[in-house]
Order: sequence, then C-alpha cells, then structure tokens
Amino acid sequence: MSPLINKEAIKKQYDVLVVGGGHAGIEAALATSRVGLSTIMVCGSFKRIGNMPCNPSIGGPAKGILVREIDALGGQMAKSADKTALQVKMLNSSKGPAVRAMRVQSDKLKYARYMQEVVTAEPHLDIYIALVDRLISSSSNQIEGVILEDDTKIMAKAVIITTGTYLSSRVLCGKNATPSGPDGEKTNYGLSKSLKAMGFNLIRLKTGTPPRIYTDSIDFSKAKIELGTNMPLTFSYETDPKDMLEYDKQVPCYLIYTTSKTHQIILEHLHESSMYSGIVEGVGPRYCPSIEDKIVRFADKERHQLFLEPESLEINETYLQGFSTSMPHEVQEQMVHSLIGFENAKIAKYAYAIEYDAINPLELKPSLESKKISGLFFGGQVNGTSGYEEAAAQGLIAGINAINYIKHNPPLILRRDEAYIGVLIDDLVTKGVTDPYRMLTSRAEYRLLLRHDNAEERLIKYGYQVGLIKEKRYQAYLDKRVAIDNEKKRLQTLKITPKMQVNEYLNQINSAPLHEGMFAIELMRRPEINYQDLVKMLNLDNPLNYELGDMLNIEIKYQGYIDKAYKEASRVLKLESLKIPSDLSYDDVSNLASEAREKLTRIKPVTIAQAARISGVNPADISILIVYLESLRRKQHE
Repeated sequence: MSPLINKEAIKKQYDVLVVGGGHAGIEAALATSRVGLSTIMVCGSFKRIGNMPCNPSIGGPAKGILVREIDALGGQMAKSADKTALQVKMLNSSKGPAVRAMRVQSDKLKYARYMQEVVTAEPHLDIYIALVDRLISSSSNQIEGVILEDDTKIMAKAVIITTGTYLSSRVLCGKNATPSGPDGEKTNYGLSKSLKAMGFNLIRLKTGTPPRIYTDSIDFSKAKIELGTNMPLTFSYETDPKDMLEYDKQVPCYLIYTTSKTHQIILEHLHESSMYSGIVEGVGPRYCPSIEDKIVRFADKERHQLFLEPESLEINETYLQGFSTSMPHEVQEQMVHSLIGFENAKIAKYAYAIEYDAINPLELKPSLESKKISGLFFGGQVNGTSGYEEAAAQGLIAGINAINYIKHNPPLILRRDEAYIGVLIDDLVTKGVTDPYRMLTSRAEYRLLLRHDNAEERLIKYGYQVGLIKEKRYQAYLDKRVAIDNEKKRLQTLKITPKMQVNEYLNQINSAPLHEGMFAIELMRRPEINYQDLVKMLNLDNPLNYELGDMLNIEIKYQGYIDKAYKEASRVLKLESLKIPSDLSYDDVSNLASEAREKLTRIKPVTIAQAARISGVNPADISILIVYLESLRRKQHE
C-alpha cells in the first residue's frame, strides 16, 4: 500500500508526526521511520515534497560539508544530490582543506521526484496531505498531537515542526503583498496562532528569489563558461563515482556581471521595491541580500557577479543567481535587459520576496526540542535559518532526537569541534538570530577539524548508535580507516633513494631532486607532492582510491595544524563537561551582572562552555558561575 493515505487510514496513534515535507521534514520523517517508529508526514502538497523553491543546487562553502555530515549520520540529502546532479564542482580546491567544499548543480525536477519516491517507499512512513491548524498538548506541557484545518485529530508521542517559510507568509513584489507560500502555495495562519497562544515567541523574517529566464532567449556567447571539476567526486560516501554523471556530459554554468545601466535602473526605481517601499516587516538575509540591497550597501562596487544556472534538463529555464529582487514586474524587465547577453531575454518567472513567521530559536534546547512543550521539536527554516542544507541538517537532528526522546535515550548534541551541524545548532540556541542564519566557514572556530574529507570519521558512530547507519556500511568505514592507517605505516617505512627515475619525476613537477635517501612520508610533506605523485613515481602496488588517498594526503600534510586544533578543542571540552543543572536559579548566584543573569535565565545553557558563548555574559560572570556550581557540588557530597 502506498504511504500516501486517505483520512480513514490515519492511525489512532503515531510515534512521530512531522509537519512539512521540505528538506527538513524529509530528513526528520525518514530518520524516525527508518528506525521503525510509526511516522506520519503531514504536508500541504505532495508535489512540493523535496521542492527547490529557490536555487537549483546543493552544497557550496560550508554548506557542502553540512551535506557530507548529513550523509555520515545516515541522512538522505547527499544521496539524492548525487543521483540528480547536472554538474559537480569542488570549490576552493587550490586552498587549504578547511575551506574546500563540494557543490552540485541539481536537476530540481528530478531531485523532487526522487525524494518523493524515497519517502513513499518507506514502510513505516505515512503521508497525509493537509494543513495543520493547531497543536494539542497536555496540562503538564507534553505534546499529544495536532488538529488539522478540517478538525481531524492526529495523535503522536512526538511532533516535529518543519514548516519552512509557510507560516503566515506573504509574497512581496513592488508595493503588492499577497498572502501565499512559495510558488503560489497556500500559507498557514492557524499554526502561527497556535504557537503564539502557547506562549512561543515568533519572529518575522524575509527571504527572496531571483527571476527565471527562458534559456533559449539568453546569448551565452557573451558570458564566461563555468565548468565542473573533473575528479571522481560524490557527496555520499556510499555513492560509487562511476554512477555520477560523466564529466563530458555535465551541464555548464555561466558567469556574468551587472552593468552600470543595471545599477542606474535599480537606484531610479528603489522606492518601488518592497524592501524600500515600507511594506516589509521581516528582516532579510544578511549574507544573501537582494540585488537592490547589494547596490545600496556596496555603493562603491561597479559590478556584482551573477551566475546562470540550469534549473532542469526538462524545462527551458535558467536561474539568475545573485539577482534576487522584489521590484515590480515592469522594472524587473528593464533590469534583466540591462545585462550583457540578456538584451532579448524573456522572463519565465518573476522574482519576489517572501516574509514569514519563524520561531525564536532561543526557545529551543540544543536537541531542537522546545523548552516549553516536551516532545515538540523544530527543524529547518522555521528556526530562523536560510538554505536547504541548513534545513536538512536540523531536520535530521530533530528526527534523531525525537527517536531518543521516545526511546528515553540521551539527546544527540554535536559539539562545535565535531560538526558544522554542531556549530549551526549551538549558534541558533545560544545566540538567536536577527536575520536568516546561513552557515559560513568563518562561523566555525575549528574548521580545520571539520573538513569535507573526514565527515564520516567524525560522525558515523552517532548514526550507527541511533540505527540510521547499518552494520554493512559501518564495517565498510572501519575497513577504510584500516586501509588508510596501513598505507600511512607503509609510507613511514618505505625508503626512497635518489634514483634517476625518481629525480626525473620530481623535476617534472618542479620539486627539488633527492641527494640522499628519504622516507616516502617525509617526501609527501612537500607542498607540491601528493599521494598520487608517490603512486606514480614509485609504481606502488594496491594504492588507495582517490577518496582515501585525498584523506591520507590531508592527514599527513596538515598533521601539525590538526594536532594543534585538537589541543585547543580539548581545552574547551573541559568547559563542555561542566554541566549546569536545568533547574538552576540564577537569582541565587550572587554578583552576576544583571544582563548575564537575564540572558542565562532566558537561554538556560546546558554547559559552562555554552554559557560563555552567550552575548552579554562576560568572563567574570563565567568565573562566578563556576565557583557557585563547585560550591553546590561540594554541598551535595557532604
């Protein structure tokens, strides 16, 4: 039987109910159902499951590492991105490993269809098409289920809200504001009202999307071609590189720039933009602003980059990355025609901005469970974030912690030195947001530890413990680790002598010749030499594959820096181990600054380290708090 069910087939009780079918909802529902919990996904439209309402791509700086982490924990996004990629690219490949990240240009129609096939194939997952109107909770503030718009009740032990940008949303274009979700879908007012009635603090945010242009109306000869990376790259550790789209069949992207005429048109019509006409209530994304916002904020820049990205092989549309706007349609026409190569371009879909309700993430525990209602979790853009990858990561963690909640296990809380996901969630629940949060490498203080290559090493044990990583995959990971360690030992004992063929090869790659013997591992520490060079130079038998060779390369070349980062992280880890009782009254802690007392009471940090990251809590407050907690512990042991 298909999991897409009718009203009569709804069970009396589910383990987990997921509200929403976007990137967060998919990961949450798949996580809970794949470990055998009865799960229902309630969403407004089946065809919007896995939809990409904005850019047709997965990954990018920092975001690509989030996708790798999702895969290492047993999530779905990486596999779906691999399966539907039009182009694969490794960004910052010439820079250090801390900032390298993969990005795929996705076929957005195939991606959504593939995700729909995945969720409907899950035996423990029901899918019901409806809008949730309000939540049901007990007198003891325990979640019990939801009530739909037609008053149907669905009961569940845990509820995960992943409504994205659909809560009380308005589409903005020029001076017009239309109640609507993305792509003309119905918005949800009831759930916003229900959350407010339960005492939740909602915030108003805004995001936007650029126009889509008919591909055959663009003169690409005037743009710079941007190709993928010709390497065996995959997002998922389980994808065979041979199953990826062959490099010579990958679809190119293109780069163009705004012109002085573009800037002139925007400045002349600035008062007509929703952003500047006064109708916007929400705060827009700081790191992905509209084109009019860029031109106002960076008035000294003569031009801005725009990328032309294919949306799908099935439709004649190109995504104009970097050109988000809320200008009226007639102004958008002028703006588009001012671009080089777009003189005769035709707009397939006009750009718009959208504002919506989000929950203040300070309302959440680090597990993404609500502080007010037990068993109620939140994940994705509804938590004040921006981007598919950030949403999927939160949905997966919300799903994992719903599993732990139901099974009475401790929650999974990833540390900042363990995962970008840990940085993301810690930032949200400790600092809150004022504008949609986007993951950046600069947000991670231990980014050399949080690399593209080692996500599995960092996180697979957690996916295995919760049951999302099966025995076969976990054993394959252990085998890979043994292979890398064995190869490292081989290179430590393999002596290279200054033979003619060795020095000839070194000369070819502009590396200094050998004058005396050297162990292979020492030679590999030269910046210009990598593992593949050693394989070719020495004709090594049974070499590691590309992925494992790259991991070995990074471990050897950056060992000193990595060890230093681990030492720094271990110092902070001592503060992470200092737990703060959840019922601690900060009013009882003498000499705390009033701002620190107020913020500590509101945020309720779980550890001293988290408390130290709260804006407005200074080192003196932390010292006072540590002394107070130590005195409490001594009293308990007397």
